[in-house]
Amino acid sequence: MATFFTSRLFFISLACVVIAATLPLYVSGYVLGLLTVAFYFGVFAMAWDLLFGFAGEVNFGPTFLIGTGAYTAGILNNQFGWSVYLCILLGALASVVAGFVLALPALRVRGPYFGLTTLVAVLMLQNFVVVFADLTGGEIGLTIPDVITINAGANYWIALGFMTISAAILYGLSQSPVGLVLQASGQDPVQAGALGFNIVKHKLAAFIVSAFFSGLSGALLVFYFGTASVGTVVDVAVGVNVIVSAVLGGRRTVLGAALGAIFLIVAGEFLRPTGELATFIVSAVALLVVLFFPGGFLGAALSREARS
Repeated sequence: MATFFTSRLFFISLACVVIAATLPLYVSGYVLGLLTVAFYFGVFAMAWDLLFGFAGEVNFGPTFLIGTGAYTAGILNNQFGWSVYLCILLGALASVVAGFVLALPALRVRGPYFGLTTLVAVLMLQNFVVVFADLTGGEIGLTIPDVITINAGANYWIALGFMTISAAILYGLSQSPVGLVLQASGQDPVQAGALGFNIVKHKLAAFIVSAFFSGLSGALLVFYFGTASVGTVVDVAVGVNVIVSAVLGGRRTVLGAALGAIFLIVAGEFLRPTGELATFIVSAVALLVVLFFPGGFLGAALSREARS
């Protein structure tokens, strides 16, 4: 980890954050709003990459954790009028509890069965939102009475700061001994277990950390939107975008997942005038990256740096 602070990646990342922090001084509110959403999706993707890229567990339902945090925070604010910050904290904690409950049975199975379990959890949450419409707003969506701030620049800085801190924590964790154990267990769980590592305990810890950051980011996002709906925080398509973001940026890089999310959100908005063709173009780019650059954007850049 110490070598990271002297690497080219660190200085490039630092320069990008510094430049990004100055954007509210000279870009429009529209651009700031777009990037604000992209930064929250960056945290979604980084949290997902910790579980899949290192622990090797394919989570097809990242929106279960995101949606739990988002709806918990939104319901508490809507129904009880609790403060925004308390609701955000409780939303993150609710995701941790939900992630723990889901992980216990899910980690007993392997391969596609783990992914299927997480996908079913998303469908159950969607059904819960629709059935308990009086509480959740149903298909129409839940209105959030309060927001963190209405200032576009302030919202942008909050999202940028949150993504930067999350990236530092998640990347540091991935490079720590815990991250190395997760990587070993993801590649060869039998051999890692034979070396004396508690595979289930480490994967459970990764699931809980992923749940915390997913739920926290989901709660922050709904207080930015001012509403919570299935289409924005629970829908399977949202989860697919999170997964594609991590793959585009580079599996097992953490930082690359944020890069992939920003690219995906910005590219999708830039191609909006093309209508349905936008989805096709973005999907085609994602497929080409998977085929020709399996390590993603950042993985390819790091490989080139290592060769040089």
